[in-house]
Amino acid sequence: MQGRSRKLACSMLAGAFCVTSLAEGSAQSLSTYGTPGLVEMPTARVLKDGDLAFTASTFGPNYRYSATFQVLPRLYGTFRYSQIKNISTNAFLDGDTFDRSFDVHYQIWDETDLRPAFAVGLRDFLGTGILSSEYFVATKSFGSKLEVTGGLGWGRLAGRNSFSNPFSILSDRFDTRTRDANRGGQLETGNWFRGPTSVFAGVQWNVSDQMTLFAEYSPDEYTRESVNTGIDVSSPLNVGLEYRFNNGVHLKGFVVGGHEVGAQLSYVINPKKPSVPGGLEQAPRTIGARNRLAIAEWNNSAAGGGRDAVEAVLQRVLAEDGLELQGFTMSGNRATVRVENTRFDNEAQAAGRTARAMAVTLPPAIEEFTVVFLERGVPLNQIVTQRSDLEELQFDYDGAWRSLARARLEDGHDQGREGELADIYPVFDTSIGPYLATSFFDPNSPIRADFGVQLKMDYRPRPGLTFAGRFRYPLVGNIDKSFRVSDSVIEPVRSNAVRYAKESELEVNSLTAEYLFRPGKDLFGRVSAGYLEGMFGGVSTEVLWYPMDSRLALGAELNYVKQRDFDMLFGFQDYDVVTGHASAYYDLGNGFFGQLDVGRYLAGDYGATFSLDREFNNGFKVGGYFTLTDVSFDDFGEGSFDKGLRFEVPLSWLTGRPSRTKVQQTIKPITRDGGARLAVANRLHGVVRDYRGKELRDSWGRYLR
Repeated sequence: MQGRSRKLACSMLAGAFCVTSLAEGSAQSLSTYGTPGLVEMPTARVLKDGDLAFTASTFGPNYRYSATFQVLPRLYGTFRYSQIKNISTNAFLDGDTFDRSFDVHYQIWDETDLRPAFAVGLRDFLGTGILSSEYFVATKSFGSKLEVTGGLGWGRLAGRNSFSNPFSILSDRFDTRTRDANRGGQLETGNWFRGPTSVFAGVQWNVSDQMTLFAEYSPDEYTRESVNTGIDVSSPLNVGLEYRFNNGVHLKGFVVGGHEVGAQLSYVINPKKPSVPGGLEQAPRTIGARNRLAIAEWNNSAAGGGRDAVEAVLQRVLAEDGLELQGFTMSGNRATVRVENTRFDNEAQAAGRTARAMAVTLPPAIEEFTVVFLERGVPLNQIVTQRSDLEELQFDYDGAWRSLARARLEDGHDQGREGELADIYPVFDTSIGPYLATSFFDPNSPIRADFGVQLKMDYRPRPGLTFAGRFRYPLVGNIDKSFRVSDSVIEPVRSNAVRYAKESELEVNSLTAEYLFRPGKDLFGRVSAGYLEGMFGGVSTEVLWYPMDSRLALGAELNYVKQRDFDMLFGFQDYDVVTGHASAYYDLGNGFFGQLDVGRYLAGDYGATFSLDREFNNGFKVGGYFTLTDVSFDDFGEGSFDKGLRFEVPLSWLTGRPSRTKVQQTIKPITRDGGARLAVANRLHGVVRDYRGKELRDSWGRYLR
């Protein structure tokens, strides 16, 4: 087990150095808990707004892996996965404790010339409580070199030299802390800031801009660890030395309790700052003045060939920008193109590139451009612009936003198939490539993964109708090596995932027929049937109402599904269920997006899922969700209720080149059966949202790029 944890730490170290060019240095030091701090003690500091920090630390029997996100300028949250060797409350855990925990920290006020920064925090407030503590902390800098921190702590931060709780003057309920461990997932508010209290303190000395020394007084006696592992923390003094590289990597060595030597790696990125600011895409075409254009200048081949020749040239020019022309009409001084964006993750930029292609290709008499964006042949919107505006504003410093004021963003639901290219259907796409499937937080292995080959096949005989298959063959991996078995007291709709891994070889991951359509203005529809995901198949229907310029969208989904055989081929088990949700999606502003789903889940339980994401202008997203249903915390089991964190990183953020590919990962502390939802592909809101008015307007700054 120790070897596995060290391998994980080494992997994190290697991964950090592989991407060191992606981040700028962060001056804020992080503690072994992955939060702004000294060695182990917190400070009143916070990260830069939007910072995302990953930390791996080890000393004695302790291994901690943390992710901290600066949600708001004064608020950060932390998810942590910890291993404590030779301490277990369950024989199943092979002598070690594997623990998931969450922290939250709020800076009440920042430092001024006269007063220190002041903050309040909760450690392990939504975990098992093994690491739980609460604190108030103040931090003050003296010049550019010295920084002093002091605070009051409860829980684990109230070991050495503890004294009576100062809050006892309010109520004697603050005298007692009832317990410090549970099954996890419950807010033990009855323990917060209760029981004995201790003081903690520390100093840091900035030797240089990149090197810092730490010394702190820690009240944490590691009582449980000392008894079971022999860890020696007899001294309250912890010391450390940190070196910060300019690329976001921090390396720290430290000594805890006077005897236990440890090491720590941290890596800090800010999603606001992509690897290549501005991007590496090819510059857009320059639009010439029409009054100096001769037919030969806009295209010799089009001059003698009429509309068909113009269409061919336009199709070629659009294809050079990764835009697939599917329809084209010209009438009077107006032209309409129907395109599918296969390259740009910024739809406004795709619209601008399409308009430029029209301007350099179409006859000078064409003044009004209508661009209709399609998804699988279904219109999502239409953007109407004037050619003269492009000519006037293409080099204007504020040209993008001035062009937005003159453009019309419309729903486009009534766009038919007029002008559809003769050879556009049927469409058949196939690809073979690698896949990586991951499984996190198995108690006997923090990370499990399978690597293999995946065959993707899509056949589209007409707009909106797609027959799709995803077939996988695992080559190497260890997901099937887990010996976890479902102990669920409700229907095991997810907790038997290991059986699917063990009993399958060639996997029919999905095999579906899907139809996307537009029932009316601001309305979108989807019907999917077949093997919808790895564990369930059946029929899924959905409708979405999403006005063009609205922050709010409403949807409804209804599914009838059966559980698939464990071999993931073509059979079903006996269990079936009707499941579905009513959903509300709302843009909260300032980069925050909320979603509420209310309905019935796969195990037949009823409840609601609450989601919140912070979204950055470049497409990077960090968020989380939790689900509460009528399954009791006891029946749910470890974790008490379903919850998770999720990340979405556009490939363009990493490479600087336009791409619609996104790296998505959801991290769940534990996978159980309550609150489990069908994993059907192409839910409408995700398909539609980027092409609606609010999103287009927010991203219009790249229209002329």
